[in-house]
Parts: sequence; structure tokens; C-alpha cells
Amino acid sequence: MSDLKNVQPLAEFDWDEFENGTNVNLSKEELTKAYDETLNKVSEHQVTEGTVISVDKKEVIVNIGYKSDGIIPASEFRYNPDLKVGDKVEVYVENQEDKKGQLLLSHKKARLSKSWERVNAALDNEEIIQGYIKCRTKGGMIVDVFGIEAFLPGSQIDVHPIRDYDVFVGKTMEFKVVKINQEFRNVVVSHKALIEAELEQQKKEIISKLEKGQILEGTVKNITSYGVFVDLGGVDGLIHITDLSWGRVSDPHEVVTLDQKINVVILDFDDEKKRIALGLKQLTPHPWDALDSELKVGDHVKGKVVVIADYGAFVEIAPGVEGLIHVSEMSWSQHLRSAQEFMHVGDEVEAVILTLDRDERKMSLGIKQLKEDPWETIEVKYPVGSKHTAKVRNFTNFGIFVELEEGVDGLIHISDLSWTKKVKHPSEFTQVGEAVDVVVLEIDKENRRLSLGHKQLEDNPWDTYETLYTPGSVHKGKITEMMDKGAVIALNEGGEGFATPKHLAKEDGTQAQLGEELEFKVIEFVKDTKRIILSHSRTFEEAKEEAKKAARSKRAPKKEEAPAINNVAAGTTLGDLDALAELKAKLEKGE
Repeated sequence: MSDLKNVQPLAEFDWDEFENGTNVNLSKEELTKAYDETLNKVSEHQVTEGTVISVDKKEVIVNIGYKSDGIIPASEFRYNPDLKVGDKVEVYVENQEDKKGQLLLSHKKARLSKSWERVNAALDNEEIIQGYIKCRTKGGMIVDVFGIEAFLPGSQIDVHPIRDYDVFVGKTMEFKVVKINQEFRNVVVSHKALIEAELEQQKKEIISKLEKGQILEGTVKNITSYGVFVDLGGVDGLIHITDLSWGRVSDPHEVVTLDQKINVVILDFDDEKKRIALGLKQLTPHPWDALDSELKVGDHVKGKVVVIADYGAFVEIAPGVEGLIHVSEMSWSQHLRSAQEFMHVGDEVEAVILTLDRDERKMSLGIKQLKEDPWETIEVKYPVGSKHTAKVRNFTNFGIFVELEEGVDGLIHISDLSWTKKVKHPSEFTQVGEAVDVVVLEIDKENRRLSLGHKQLEDNPWDTYETLYTPGSVHKGKITEMMDKGAVIALNEGGEGFATPKHLAKEDGTQAQLGEELEFKVIEFVKDTKRIILSHSRTFEEAKEEAKKAARSKRAPKKEEAPAINNVAAGTTLGDLDALAELKAKLEKGE
């Protein structure tokens, strides 16, 4: 158990007597002294070298030539998983003999005492050292190197991006010291640096042999939104998302997975061959070349909407074979709307082939052709005089555009909205999106337009008004609108009339006001232009005139008496008579 190479025999020791058992005069002290002198001289708190004599999972027993062996926790040797019996190790003597008489040693402290010198030497000599990865930390890992906690950046673990750092915890790996901060005693190590030189040589060999069209095997290294990076054996190439598949790909994960081995073809590279463009879809025939040769215009096909825009939707009828449904081919309506109103990405649709160009690899489709064109039989479904309910689409100054069904539009002219009410703008009559009853007045099949009416749903009240509002007749009405030129009067029997300001004078000399209900005399009625001219002042002025005439006739002189021209009692002058005659003539003309 003890190291005997330095033991010197006692000069005065009689071995014969000792072996025969006759040496009984040797004292205990002399025996202890003889034993002690065969052992190494050990001082506490010093570093010495020992030999491993036992290794298990919990502890390592080391002999340093002392009277007892030292025990060291196995955890202090985690950095060296290859430790075995017979290995020489440095130990630090903490205590020659504890309460149990045990020699206390520490390998960790022995390493620390010389670790700084070793680490600096490893940096200067570019030495490859071993370290034990203890745990993860922000941005990388903590590595035990000679008992020092060194930092291993995540980017320096491997040449490939690391997705799971935890798999490295507890491993012993080779490293190079790449940086030391002497002031703070920080050490940075790298494993990547060990393999970069070898990979660089491999990379040069691969790049020198690259050719366009060459097919290589690679490993999927990274997947991004725009493409896939492939490791070709130390050289990276990019498969753009458009070169992954002949069909449209929204996410590269749909096509490949990380660490997957795939064959790729070299499409292009720059002069220095640092940027390598790869293709995956080019390894398979173009889908258009495999398209059914029997497919022709007019055939019905099914597919999925893969892209949609305002002008139309692209439908994939086979992987890599797409057709465009223009928005104008989605509905028989002439009003082009956004394609999003008809379909969405992912929808399964059926369509009719409208055009097919195999050389240009283009196809146009339509879905409105799956339905009958409503204008082909428009006279049957919407004959002149038929009544329907339509939906208001939009207004113009001259009328209302309505939709009777998908693809069938019509116009209600502003003059066909009401028999009696004067509509200045269609928005006064209804609102967009509202339902309105209509009657078909005229069909323009060539321009796909219907002339519609609303007022025609009722009889023309002007036929009745013609017999009701005869000139000279008196009717009650209410002033509903006042303007500079006059007032609009709503007649109690129906319809509207108009009175100029002078015909709004009341008997007491005041003017009629908005909202007043008065009697009005019809001065003029014109059916063709739907005009009724009214007067309130005539209702009392003409009565006064009749009374004056009656009074004059009573005071008129007898035939045999000569009338006095300047008779003041008559109360009327010649000038007055002329003025009355002129007023009467004007009234008869309707002024």
C-alpha cells in the first residue's frame, strides 16, 4: 500500500532476531519511529501528486505515500470521465488527519492552484484541452476547465445552429481557449474552433467541384419563412420557397423538416461560390407536362383556391397547375366587385375551363358559366308590365339602380318614382340596401338593362285631379314649403299646387306663412306638366269685386238722367274704371 522506493533500512536493526522473534528489546517508540521514517513527509495546505488506487461513482481513493489514503468526491473528476486506477493526479492536502483519522484531500483545489497558469499556457500554445459542461447560462454554457468556470458561447458550440442546448449539459468535450480577460479572470472557450479548420478544407474541396445542374445530397440545416438552408457538407445552400415545390408553398415546413436528408440540384452560384442557389422541385417533372392530354376548353374541373386578389382568384386543379378565375367570370353581373366577395383562400370550387394554353402553361376558368345566363330568357322571367321586388344598389342624380337578382339590374328614373311628389334626389325616396317594389317598363337585352318604374304600381291620380281641380274651383290646402318664388301647397284632396307671393296675400294684408291651412282657388291646371297654380288672395278679392259691382248697379242713374262725369258721390273715376278693367284682364289670363 505504501510507496517503498525511498525507504532506507535501519543501520542497527537486527533482522535475524526480528524474524526469529528473539528481538524483544525493541520498544514501541522505536517501532513507530521506524514506520514513520518509511513514509513520505506530508505538510498540510500543499499540493502534491498521488496515484489513483480506486474509482467508483461516489469517490476516488488516492495514495500519496502517507500512512493513510485520501478520499476525494468523484464529482471533482467530472471533467475527466476516463479517469482510471493508476492515473497520477494532483491533490491538495487539506488535513493530515481528521477526527476519524482520515487524510483529507481535494483535487479541485489542487487544480485551482495551478489552473490559471495552465489556462494561459493553453491560450499561448493553442493547446486543445478538455472541459466538463456544467450547466446552461444566458447566451451559452458554463464549462469546467482545470477547475475554472469558463464561458462557452452558444455560437461556439458547433458550426451548425444549436436548437437544444440542454443535450450538451453533463458532457466532456475538447475545447480551445480563445480569449482571457486577465483583469476579471474571465475565460472564453470554443469547440467550434477545433472543427472549423477541418471544415474549411472540406468546404474548399466541395466548392471547387460545384457545377450548375449538379445533384447533391444535403441536410436541412435551417428553415425560414423565405426558404430552406441546406448543409452540403460544410457548404450551405439556399432553396428559395418558390423552388421547393411546383405548387404554391405558404410555409416551408409543409415540405421539409429539420435534419432531413434530401437531394437538391444546384441552380446557380456567384463567382466566389459563396451564395449557392438550390432547387428541390426541379428534380421532378413539371406538372403541366403530366396534365391530362384529354383536358379541353369547356370541361369542368375542381380545385382549391390558393391565392386571391381583387381582380380574381388562382385555383390549383393539380399540384403546380393553376387557373385564374377573373372576377368578371364569377358572376353574370356587370358590376365588377372584389373577388373576396365570392370566395376565400382554401375554398374548394368547381369551374369551367375557358382557355387552355399548354405551351404558355396558362389556363383561365369561370364559375358563372355553371349557372344559366339570366339574360338569355329575360323576357320570360321579367316581361314588360310584370311586378317584382328589387334591392337598391346605388343612386345617381337621375334615378335609382336596383338589382332584381344576381346579374339582372334595372334603373328607376327619378320621374318614375312618384306621380305627385317632386323628388329632387332619389335619396329622399329610399336608401341603399332597401327593398323597393317595381314594374318592368322596358327591356334592353343588348345592353342588359331594364327600365323600371315605381309609380306605375298605382293608377295615375292626375286623371282624377283633372276633373277635381278645374280652374276657378276652391280647395283647402296646407303650405308645406316656402321659397322666394312662392309656396308649395299640399291640397287636402291630394297632389301639390303652387302659389306666387302676390297670391299668398291674406285679407288682412298679411302674408300667409309656412304650415298655415287656407282656401285656395285654382287659377291654372296643366296635366301634361303636372302643374296646379293656386291663389289664396283670389278667394276674397273677387268676392269684394262682385260686392262693389252690386253696389254700383244700385246707385246707377236712370236712363233719362245724364250721368255726371265728375260725380264725387259715385266714388269711382274713369281712371279707376280703366285700372279695374286692366286688373280683370290680367286675372283672366292667370297672371
